Formats: sequence, C-alpha cells, structure tokens
Amino acid sequence: MLRDPRRLKTEVLAGLVVALALIPEAISFSILAGVDPRLGLFASFTMAVTIAFVGGRPAMISAATGAVALVIAPVAAEHGVDHLIATVILAGLLQILLAVLGVAKLMRFIPRSVMTGFVNALAILIFIAQLPHLIGPDLPWLVYPLTAAGLLMLVALPRLTKAVPAPLIAIVVLTVLVVAAGWRVPDVGSQGELPDSLPQLLIPDVPFTLETLRIIAPYALAMAMVGLMESLLTAKLVDDITDTHSDKTRESWGQGVANVVTGFFGGMGGCAMIGQTMINVKESGARTRLSTFLAGVFLLILVVALGDIVGLIPMAALVAVMIMVSVGTFDWHSIRPSTLRRMPLSETAVMATTVIATVVTDNLAIGVVLGVVCAMVMFARRVAHLTRIEKVWETDVDGDGSVDIRRYRVIGQLFFASSNDLVYQFDYAGDPETVIIDLTDADVWDASTVASLDAVQSKYAARGKEARIIGLEGAGAERLERLSGNLGQGH
Repeated sequence: MLRDPRRLKTEVLAGLVVALALIPEAISFSILAGVDPRLGLFASFTMAVTIAFVGGRPAMISAATGAVALVIAPVAAEHGVDHLIATVILAGLLQILLAVLGVAKLMRFIPRSVMTGFVNALAILIFIAQLPHLIGPDLPWLVYPLTAAGLLMLVALPRLTKAVPAPLIAIVVLTVLVVAAGWRVPDVGSQGELPDSLPQLLIPDVPFTLETLRIIAPYALAMAMVGLMESLLTAKLVDDITDTHSDKTRESWGQGVANVVTGFFGGMGGCAMIGQTMINVKESGARTRLSTFLAGVFLLILVVALGDIVGLIPMAALVAVMIMVSVGTFDWHSIRPSTLRRMPLSETAVMATTVIATVVTDNLAIGVVLGVVCAMVMFARRVAHLTRIEKVWETDVDGDGSVDIRRYRVIGQLFFASSNDLVYQFDYAGDPETVIIDLTDADVWDASTVASLDAVQSKYAARGKEARIIGLEGAGAERLERLSGNLGQGH
C-alpha cells in the first residue's frame, strides 16, 4: 500500500497533523494529572511509536489521555511522580495479563446503543474541552474571528482539494497570519513548558515492597481497565469507519506493552485517543501504522527541536480542528426525530444513559459500564415479559379409572427476572393430586429458576400432592438436575 506515492504522502501529512494536535492535548492532560507537561508529551511520543509496532489496529493513535489522567492524578498528588510512574508500569503489566485472559472477548457484550452513546459522549467531551479556550474574561476578541476562519477553511478546503489535509493548511495559515500581524492571542507556548531534551530510560525510585504495591495496585488496575475499554471501543469505531477488522487481543496486550515502555521513559501513560484517531483516519485519510509512528516521531521533533516555532501556533487554530473533529465524531443520525421514532424506547434510554453518565463524570469507563448495565436490565425486563404459563386439564386413564391432572405449560426463558414470580402462578389449593409442569417450550438458565421450581414442588408436597417436571432437555435439564436433583421425580 505504501508503494503508492499518494498513499505515502497521505500517511506522512496525517502524522504531522496529529502531532500538532497532540501537543496542547498532552500538555492539558499533564496539568489535569498534576504533573510536569513533559510527562504527557513524552508519554504521547512513546505510546504512539510503540503502539505503531505492537498494536492491533493500524492508524489508531495512542497517547496521553484525559481518562487515564483522571485515574492516576491522586497518585501523583499524594505520593509523587515516582509512584505515578510505577503505577503506569504496573497498569501496563496488568493490561498484558488481561489480554492473555481474553478481556477483548468482552467487547461482544457491548450493545450497539452503548457504542452510539460512547461516540456521542466523546464528541461532547471533545467540544467541552475546547470551551476554556473560547470562554474567559481575559480572552482577546481576536480568538473568535480566528476560530471562525479556521472552521471556514476546514469546511471549504476539502471541497477544493484533498491533496493536503485541511487541518494542516488551517494551522499553517492562521499561524503565519498571527505572527505576521503581531497579534497577541493564546498560543501553544502559553499552555506549558515544552521539553528541550529527549526522554531518558529510568526506573522509578520507589521501595519494592508490599506497601508500595498496596498503594499503587488499585490505581493501576483502574488505569488498566479504563485504558483497555477506551482503546477497544475506539478500535471498533475505526473498524466500522474503514470497513476492516482488527485484532482486539493484540491491541489489548499492545496497549500494555506501550504503557510499560512509557513508564520506563518517565511518561504518564495513556491509551487510544478518539479525537486524534478521528483526525488521522477520518479527516486526513490515514490507514496504516506509518501515520501512527510518524505522529510520535513528529511530536518529539516538534517539541524538542522546533519548540520555539510550535509555541507560536495559536490555540484558535487547534480549537477549530478539534471542533470539527467533535462535529464529525457525533452520530447525528442517532438523534434525528425519524430515528428516535423508529428506535425502541429502551435503546434510546441506554444511549442517553451512556452519554449523560460519561459527560457528568468525565469518565468514559463509568459511562460505558452504566450503559451496559442499563442495556442488560432493559433486555432482562423485555425477555421476562415474553415468558408465559398456559393451564390445561387432562385425564389420565389407568386400570383404576380416570384421574384428573392439571398441566402447566411454561413457555419462554426462565432466569432470575422471569422466574421470581413463577411460584405465584400455580393454584396449590385447587389443583388435583397430580400436577405436571411441562418445560418443553422453556429453558432453565440459572439457580434462581431452579430455586423457584423447588419452591413450587415443595408447596404441592406440603399439601400431599405431586408436581412432576417434564419436557426439559439438553443443557437446561443438566442444569436443573445438577442444582436441585429433583428432575428425576417425573422426567
């Protein structure tokens, strides 16, 4: 693919655009974590370069992120930078372990409505993150026309030519304009000090004791889970955009390796970045690992060798780029009136739960977990309502004459949500001495159902009556027999 000169140019320019967009983000996340900006910038370099080789999703960008910064901020505040770096290394090792244990397979349990909520929440968070650069009493008025000019270029340029990424043109044009006119507006240099040397290999200065492990382990586990969740969801999103499949297990342990490497080079750790990934894949058209690798390399060159020039880039240019990323990321189809009318209310509720929880907590992991829980509750409620019981009278003719039998035909899926009320569906006093519970059209899924069936049989037995269970086969029969031992009464 890279033998095509046009593809090579696309990958190179995409990497440069992403590198420019990474700088203010990495600085902001460093401030959020309470550490020196260099830790975020070095993390973005090492994460991007490492994941380009070991990651499972080509063209996806991994760097320092806000989600990880929120998780590890208390470690830096309470115990210092060395404990933070040790946390990052341990989190990387845990991610490798989780990958080996098959954590990537859990992605199948994330419904489409949660994915839609995840994407929409990310778009909202990306936009909210730009507001501090647009709102403030000391903000010069020039910021607004510059941002508007940037947005105009980002919308109009792709219609004229896609030879050079529109974000790169907008950044260069606005920077030259601001410098030439001598306008005093917030720029990248005002966001924090840029490093003037390369990252160095180091070992965190912490005691190798159980006490240290006790301190960092909870934060490391939280960082590992948050990082994997955000990375795997982002990888799935890129899969959908590019119509290609990626290796989620490789991506999982690749994130772990990248965080271990980042920790040993003094970085604050990170995971996949949805905003920069969208710039790379959707805005710039990148499709290979080269763009990810070059994003890290260009970032290091820009901040170390060209720091003075990069510092002149007006924040208005980068804000315009991120606003367009936000607009492009949001799934506008999901909130159209026609879509909402056709969509089941439960699906809309799941999407709204994911969005609201993520935006309120500023934590993607919490939003996704609550969205999945909401989806499971809605699903259980919907399936439980499909379970029903039909009652019929039968006559069993034997040598002594006819015997009245009440047959209960249970139809549907029996699990905790549908079987808890099962015990109240039988007429214990009015039924004859023989009762058949026919489970031919039902499945038994959990211990709650077995306990309910046991309770039904016990209530009949207390009245001197026999309740026989028939019709259950396969795994359901094995499950019932293993958990209660009552299957042999009538099967």
